[in-house]
Order: sequence, then C-alpha cells, then structure tokens
Amino acid sequence: MNSLRTAAVIFILTSLSFAGVTVSSPTPNSQNPSSVHFAAGASGNYPITTMMVYSDNQSVYSTKGASINTDVNLANGQHYIVVQAWDGKGHVYKASGFNISVSGGNNNSQYQMIQTMSGWESCGSCAGPGGHGPDTPRYMHQYIATPSMTGKASEYWIGPKVAYSGALFWKQLGANAKASHFIYDLYFYVKDPNAPQALEFDMNQSVGNRKFIFGTQCDIRDHRDWDVWDTANGRWIKTGIACSAPPAYTWNHLVLEFSRSSSQTTFVSVTLNGKKSYINRTFNTYGVNASELNTAVQLDGNSTHSAYSVWVDKMQVTAW
Repeated sequence: MNSLRTAAVIFILTSLSFAGVTVSSPTPNSQNPSSVHFAAGASGNYPITTMMVYSDNQSVYSTKGASINTDVNLANGQHYIVVQAWDGKGHVYKASGFNISVSGGNNNSQYQMIQTMSGWESCGSCAGPGGHGPDTPRYMHQYIATPSMTGKASEYWIGPKVAYSGALFWKQLGANAKASHFIYDLYFYVKDPNAPQALEFDMNQSVGNRKFIFGTQCDIRDHRDWDVWDTANGRWIKTGIACSAPPAYTWNHLVLEFSRSSSQTTFVSVTLNGKKSYINRTFNTYGVNASELNTAVQLDGNSTHSAYSVWVDKMQVTAW
C-alpha cells in the first residue's frame, strides 16, 4: 500500500461519519486541552451553507460553508458534542453526539477568527457623543474573499450623512469573569486612509458590578495619535503615541494589550506593524449590573462625511 492510501485509511479510521457529517477531531471519549480543535466536513443533497458545533446543547461555533477547522475554548470537565450542518434547501445533517473530556492545558481563553462569528451587532446613534448620534447608514459583510488574508475577512462600511458621525460594530463573546488580562490581535485594511476621522478598536468587560471599557482609537485627522478611554469620566485621553493615516491597500497588523484590577482599567501597549509602544495608563471605572465580554470596531466619519470601508481579518482575543 502506498503512502497516500495509508494516509487515507488512517483518516477514515480516525473519523466519524454520520448522516452527511464527518468529524475527525475531537474523537469520542478523548482527553483535550482547554482549546479543543474541531475538524469536520459535511455533504448533502444540495450545497452545504452552514455548519455548527454544539457543546452540552449550546452553540459554541458557527461557520458558513461545508467545513470546520478551528479551536474552541471549553471549560474543564465532560462535554457532550454534536456537529450539525444545513444545506441550501434547509435540510439538516447531524453527526451522532459523543462525549469528550477537557482538562489541563493553560488557563487562557482564546477566541479566534472573531470576524467570522455570527451574532455581530451594530448601531449608529450609540457611536455618537454621549451615545446619542445620528443613525448612520452602515453594514457588515462577512466571508469576504478579496481583500482578505484567509478568504474570510469581514467588511465594515459607513456611509455618514452627517459630519463626524460614526458606526459601531460589536460581538459578544460570552461572560468570562476570571479573565483580567487581554490581547486583542487583528489585521485591518483600508483603500482610502483619508476618509476616516478615526478608527476605533475596543474591548468591553462587565464583571463584579463594574464596567471596564478598553477603548482605543487612532485619531487620524485631528492630533494623529493613539487615544485611550477614561471610563469613569467618559473622555478620550491622548497618549502621545503617533498614529497617522495607515497605508492604503495594505494589511496593517494591530495588537492591543489591556489588563484590569477589581475597579480600574489599564492600557498596557499598542503594537502597529511590528512597532510596540507602551501606554501604561490606568483609569477608574463605574458601576453596572451586567456580565459580558465583547470586541468592537468603530468607524468614525470625517467633516465631509465620506463613505468608506475597513476590512478586518484574523481577529482574535486571548484572555486570562
């Protein structure tokens, strides 16, 4: 038997195939680290449009298309796993459920390819001063092939009709009360870097009856530096770290690092295209009755209310 046939036999023996869905990872009754690798494929009578992973009857991952190849963070313990698919006519295909065990690994939670996740929300008015701006035209398109690094970029678009209006897009990741340190890592791409007034990349956590806002913006057209958000006083604070208009038609790599105490936010550093600058600013927070962790992208319009798009790829968060 040649090596290709041997590899095919091994794949078949280590996979489960039920009702059009094939799961090759994880395997039944397997031991897994906290970041569980899921690999699966599906076929049906019509093209597969969506696949979803369920853990303990709760959706933990969803993607468009006929394959899954991703890591999903699960809590330590036993979990009942089901992988399901839908075709273009609404027919459902499901692999028989099986149990896995999660233990060990590190204490990090990793949220990967966030721009591909379902359930993104947006608003225009909440992006204005004091959360009371105009309802700016906007949209988000997922699974953009070009421009893209992975073939799964997302496009965020704003068509402001009023000068300096904004559009906020955010994705709830689920509460993670134990996390107090965060790395927000993404790539972004613009065609007209003069159209934005500013670009914001934010995280928000509500835990312990406190609201922690990790708001950062590249103020492109005003004082051209990175600003950070003073949660308690509701204002932007200049850092003195330069941030001018990003280069056009280029993928820019942005890494933001944050941490929190029981009542304060700390902006640790910003790294843009390999150049790391330490922010080291700490701010007080305010009380809130909520439990959440989310990421956000905000597009701010300029004085001539120019329409523009920002493409984002490889968006991920590491939290611990």
